[in-house]
Amino acid sequence: MALKKKPVTGMRDVLPAEMQIRDYVMNQIKETYKQFGFSQIETPCVEHIENLTSKQGGDNEKLIFKILKRGDKLDVAGAQTEDQVVDGGLRYDLTLPLSRYYAANGANLPSPFKALQMGSVWRADRPQKGRFRQFVQCDIDILGDPTCLAEIELILATTTALGRICPGNAFTVRINDRGILKGMAAYCGFPEESYDPIFITLDKMDKIGMEGVEAELLEMGYDSEAVKKYLALFSDYGRDAEGVRRMGEALAAAGALAPEVTENLAHIMDTVTSVAETSFTLAFDPTLVRGMSYYTGTIFEVSMEGFGGSVAGGGRYDKMIGKFTGTETPACGFSIGFERIVTILMDQNFAVPGEQARKAYLFEKGVSQEVLSQVMKEAAAERKAGVQVLIAQMNKNKKFQKEQLQKEGYGEFREFYKDALKK
Repeated sequence: MALKKKPVTGMRDVLPAEMQIRDYVMNQIKETYKQFGFSQIETPCVEHIENLTSKQGGDNEKLIFKILKRGDKLDVAGAQTEDQVVDGGLRYDLTLPLSRYYAANGANLPSPFKALQMGSVWRADRPQKGRFRQFVQCDIDILGDPTCLAEIELILATTTALGRICPGNAFTVRINDRGILKGMAAYCGFPEESYDPIFITLDKMDKIGMEGVEAELLEMGYDSEAVKKYLALFSDYGRDAEGVRRMGEALAAAGALAPEVTENLAHIMDTVTSVAETSFTLAFDPTLVRGMSYYTGTIFEVSMEGFGGSVAGGGRYDKMIGKFTGTETPACGFSIGFERIVTILMDQNFAVPGEQARKAYLFEKGVSQEVLSQVMKEAAAERKAGVQVLIAQMNKNKKFQKEQLQKEGYGEFREFYKDALKK
């Protein structure tokens, strides 16, 4: 039986033209983040199954690629539960591995620690455009800083990177705080045990609209007056820092929220707006939820014009590291959706700027040793001058060969024949 040549479902092969864009985007992100003082680290792609299933990852814990025990430890026949045959899994994001990393190595790291991590993650999700079962994440995190400086730095670094990669694309940073979400629910009289299902419904706002959210909340049995009061909050206040403050005043007056929560968010917005050099919209969005259960405070997402869904997101997760160490450590992170950015650029027929000149030297089959030596010497001289040179034997269908090389960025060709040089 012939071997299967297609990748496993949800995985993909990357052709050279796309790989050039991926390398460019990766380098732009990495260099931008390093300018902001982030240090690059690396964690294993495999994590302990106990860590991956610790109720930190929300729905992602349902999508883990699990790994069987090896050798004598694997007893499939005698096993009665999955736990008896599984001991590891592929990481579904970079945040949980970073938390374990910091718990293990924090004594040897500066405080606060600004981490940069880029790598593949795996989720057994349903594949679709811009979403795969193996994909790259690009994360920056600040660990050990309880102040809003962490959020400000993360937003500025991420928007600077996006502005450099996609200078022609308008994008919006939406920001909220989990405390505000809870304060709004308390203000409307919802019991605390109902917060999570209410937030799950609220998170559908961009798909089903205000009317859809209202209908779903009523179907769930919540009081109609409480629902109307709740939904009115989303339209009664502006989307700038002053809108945040006005909402904070209303919630604080009702005893539903401490005033420092909204003041902190407003301060973040004021500071980012006053110092950002990249052009983007910063908007308070009280409907923003983000599904990861580990978020404890500020949350943010980036949407880009012409692309459905977010292209970056993150927030504060002050309790996760404490799950490893027993001591809570302030933590906040932002992740760029690398695959989605690459998809946008590919759809726009993006050309990598400032690409190194590329030449292809094609020699005819059967060229003399003298001609082949000439090819090698000339290529070496070109490479010293900064030119990328490919040496290859000329195919029978030379026209098609050139067309394929042009797709890879080769703009100039030299042809070497058996006894003579033809330019």
